[in-house]
Amino acid sequence: MKKLILAAALMGASTFAAFAQTSTKTTTDGDTPAVATPDTKNATAPVEGANSFTEAQAKERIADAGYADVTDLALDDEGIWRAKAMKDGKAVTVDLDYQGNIVAQ
Repeated sequence: MKKLILAAALMGASTFAAFAQTSTKTTTDGDTPAVATPDTKNATAPVEGANSFTEAQAKERIADAGYADVTDLALDDEGIWRAKAMKDGKAVTVDLDYQGNIVAQ
């Protein structure tokens, strides 16, 4: 009887340990991050999507990226903020997507 109780206790403990484990596997196959960081940029930017940046936030983010005289800032139907700006003395068109990617054309 004691052996049966001991065996049942061991089985229960091993089952509990299996449930307590968590996965540490990292998925790296995502195509697009939720938000761009200064060190990373999506290669397919600008990415279409619902943009939550306000006009003031978009203008500030573009200016923080080194663009001056940001004008004609408008959100298009693809969810991309588009503007005209100056960088290094040259006039450029700048796009800001919902991830925070900034692309000059």
